[in-house]
Amino acid sequence: MVGPLEPKSWPSRLQPSGATRRTAVGLILGAPLLGACAGMGSISNPFSSGPDAGPAGPPQQPQAVGTGGVKVGLVLPLSASGNAGVAAQSMKNAAEMALAEFQNPNIQLLIKDDGGSPQGASQGTQQALDEGAEIILGPLFAGSVPSTAALTRARGVSVIAFSTDSSVAGRGVYLLSFLPESDVNRIVEYAASTGKRSFAAMLPDNAYGNVVEAAFKQAVGRRNGRIVAFEKYGADRATPARTVAQALGSADALFIADDGDSVVQVADALTAAGANLKNIQLLGTGLWDNPRVFASPALQGGIYAAPDPAGFRSFSGRYRTKFGADPVRTATLAYDAVALVAALARTQGGARFSPEVLTNPSGFAGIDGLFRFRSDGTNERGLAVMRVGSGGSATVAGSPKSFGA
Repeated sequence: MVGPLEPKSWPSRLQPSGATRRTAVGLILGAPLLGACAGMGSISNPFSSGPDAGPAGPPQQPQAVGTGGVKVGLVLPLSASGNAGVAAQSMKNAAEMALAEFQNPNIQLLIKDDGGSPQGASQGTQQALDEGAEIILGPLFAGSVPSTAALTRARGVSVIAFSTDSSVAGRGVYLLSFLPESDVNRIVEYAASTGKRSFAAMLPDNAYGNVVEAAFKQAVGRRNGRIVAFEKYGADRATPARTVAQALGSADALFIADDGDSVVQVADALTAAGANLKNIQLLGTGLWDNPRVFASPALQGGIYAAPDPAGFRSFSGRYRTKFGADPVRTATLAYDAVALVAALARTQGGARFSPEVLTNPSGFAGIDGLFRFRSDGTNERGLAVMRVGSGGSATVAGSPKSFGA
């Protein structure tokens, strides 16, 4: 694995580790690796995002950026209402920034506005394919990915989408996003490596909680751990909190996976039920990277998995200099996607976007650290372990430098 390089030095030194298509690994796609911050920099609940209620803006006209010979479709909800449109514009900016920072890339971005709808995604994808796109980046929303995939599979074209719903991944459709499964696997593996064997958990009774539940039970099982208490909650947190509190005496660690406000409320409910959270190791996911969590007395000392924060800070600084505003947290996904296809276009010849190249097991290094695509279209990320403190978070264990087998 090649070490992190500053963006302007990529092209002359960026090359696969091993220099063959089969070992096209270690592509450095960003400045030093980095993760979540507060506010617009926080990683939000992946199952709560979608087009906001309210009218969308007028559709944005298609745009071509760059003059390279390899055409790449970028499908985003640029005219969607509310936060969706804001995120899409920030991701578009980040994509153009990646193109500018990668010296003389041989790609041209074909930017299409899907308006946040499956029909719009289908139209934008069709336009990009008709214009010669060899790969599609996007869409952002899970509901739009199948519309894109139906068209690309018929052409044998790969997709790198930004949805966090792993159910839309599949053959030729790869997700470059922050999947809850990676967070869960990393934090359980780390806890087990420090001697934790008995786990309790409180999770929300919703789509996010269901995904996390499956990953949590599998991860504990892989380490031959045991689950001594497991409860899910809706509006009523007090009743499940009492059940878990009564079982904490036989647990080494307590896993709580939810967004910042809800994690604090769960911790408060457990405390009210008589639990002494100072006597147990608290575990969480990247959604803990939130000022409300850092300010909670009950959550001090808890640990969670997230991208190492250095990369996002560096990226944000460059983004602010270029655009005069802060990027949304998902902007790094668009940056890394464009940097990846630019690197593959430069180094991998005609097979550049084939499944064999995209799913190389050694993966790639981007702004948010290591990532690799699995053959089923999901991804795995090399995450850091962070500890909650009153002034923010501190790194307990850094991001891995390479993936295991």
